[in-house]
Amino acid sequence: MNAYLFDDRRIDWQILDGFQHLQYFILNIDTDSNIIDVLFKFAAGQQIVLHRHKAPNHIFVVQGEHRIYHADGALKEIRPVGSYTLSPASDEPHREGGGEIDVILLFSIRGGTGVLYEILDDDANPIGSLSITDFVALHKAQSGQTG
Repeated sequence: MNAYLFDDRRIDWQILDGFQHLQYFILNIDTDSNIIDVLFKFAAGQQIVLHRHKAPNHIFVVQGEHRIYHADGALKEIRPVGSYTLSPASDEPHREGGGEIDVILLFSIRGGTGVLYEILDDDANPIGSLSITDFVALHKAQSGQTG
């Protein structure tokens, strides 16, 4: 293993049904402050589902290149390893993905009380959403808790 890569072998990556090229691991949820800290892993050379960020996201690139794409799939921006970005809530739909290797990102989702991510079809029509309640349920499932 390359000594310069983040060793994620001990992370119990989770998947969301219907979401290709994306894995996650929720680190912490502070429901009093509405802050969710989660690691996302996007597959190398792939794009995840079209979506909108409906809450502010603080993003740190742990490994690889974080690639941001316009709704039509055209490359918009490349954020290199070590980058830290404050991404406000936005109605602009986009896709994200990894560069030559899987990208690992620390997302700190801040202050959202309703929908945090709006999931869109390829024509930018809403088809789903993720809220803090959804993340709490995913976190319980990830840790083997029921109910």
